[in-house]
Amino acid sequence: MTGLTRDLPGDHLYIRATGEAGVRIGNSHYRRSLLVSREVLVEDWEPQSLAELQAAHFEAIFELEPDIVLLGVGARQQFLHPSRLAEFFRRGVGIEVMTSEAACRTFNILATEGRRVVAALLPLDAE
Repeated sequence: MTGLTRDLPGDHLYIRATGEAGVRIGNSHYRRSLLVSREVLVEDWEPQSLAELQAAHFEAIFELEPDIVLLGVGARQQFLHPSRLAEFFRRGVGIEVMTSEAACRTFNILATEGRRVVAALLPLDAE
């Protein structure tokens, strides 16, 4: 696993490491898709790949009331079809699509800044 930070999280969730074993938040490892905000961890987010991601899956993200969403799409960069971005724009929520590792690093930075950020993370082996 790649360690992401040695800093203590303060009063929020943070992602400690990523790698073949998945994502580590606190002392727990997660190999499946999840959502994480500063305060909430959703361990059972349904889509396991970008191909499975449907507009209905976004509702769980919007319930967390983010200003920005970091969509981690696995180990290699992929792109979300522009038609899927429309609902984010309509609601005034920013979205960035990046590898899951990059989304984890960026989440930690924005969460530490106190931003209302949600990392929507597909597994590192997602296609």
